[in-house]
Amino acid sequence: MSEGYRPNSISPDTLAAILESAVLAPSSHNTQPWRFEISRSGVSLFADRLRALPVNDPDDRELTISCGCALLNLRIAAAHVGFTANCALLPDPEDEDLLATVSFEPFSQTVGIEHRETALFRAITRRRTYRKRFEPKQVPTGVLDTLAKAALAEGAWFHVLESEQVRHQVAELVAEGDAAQWSNPSWRRELAAWMHPRRKGDGLTVPGLVAPVAQLVVRTFDMGNGVGAKDRQLADESPVIAALGTSGDGDEDWLKAGQALERVLLTSLGQGLQASYLNQPIQVAVLRPKLQHLLGRSGFPQILLRLGYPATDLPAAPRRNLQEVVETQDSGEITAKHYGRN
Repeated sequence: MSEGYRPNSISPDTLAAILESAVLAPSSHNTQPWRFEISRSGVSLFADRLRALPVNDPDDRELTISCGCALLNLRIAAAHVGFTANCALLPDPEDEDLLATVSFEPFSQTVGIEHRETALFRAITRRRTYRKRFEPKQVPTGVLDTLAKAALAEGAWFHVLESEQVRHQVAELVAEGDAAQWSNPSWRRELAAWMHPRRKGDGLTVPGLVAPVAQLVVRTFDMGNGVGAKDRQLADESPVIAALGTSGDGDEDWLKAGQALERVLLTSLGQGLQASYLNQPIQVAVLRPKLQHLLGRSGFPQILLRLGYPATDLPAAPRRNLQEVVETQDSGEITAKHYGRN
């Protein structure tokens, strides 16, 4: 912990606001697999394994990436209100659920507004997973270079698929991944279990009246061919298909990938872009080496993104109440009453 850190230098309300931004991060199936513990020394970020996806994500790779996204949001929100978030990744080898600890240090008065990452902070509430078709408009090379720099700043790489032949081959891998996943009854049951009415605060939103029918259909029918055809078309038509990856493939790499992903997504918002995922070739283990070969570079692809200019606005995905994901140690002013807001 920095010598300049003072436990009382950040108010409980400010800390609650920072955490409200953290939990707006993306996650697989909108599981929101994180929890935070507040103490006098700062914030501890834990993986919530009860919200894991053992079929879709057997190694908790995407779960850890999702927590990395939340950690980046926390850092951005802290910077916006004038604090440096000092992060230690995987600080306790004996506790695999403890992914990071964060302490806060006030900026000096000489720190300029550019260090407060205001543009990225404003993008946090506007980020969406945009699964619709994008406008048929090309993304300038300069914008893609900016996204690559954003990923690099967090220790990851951002690789744009430029060849039409490679793009088509990757689209075929996406469809192949859809077919493999949908043919697995356990995968379909897991997907159906996370299809919820919006009032639940998590999961994939389905209108309340049709949720039981939608869940039954997903559990019962292999729709891999139809979903694959749709995803193949989305991939082929997207202005940008890009892979985000890391040099290694362990827990720390996944946390870095999550922070890089969220920085790329928030930076994209500043350029008018939205994104969604085509992660099937990474989720299906036998397809991941094929994708890596098509990328033609060293390292491990962690996320496959499609990016473009959205044709319409989408509502935000539901979120759980902050009090459901935050635990507090009773230490004077730092109490649970500050974390009961949406």
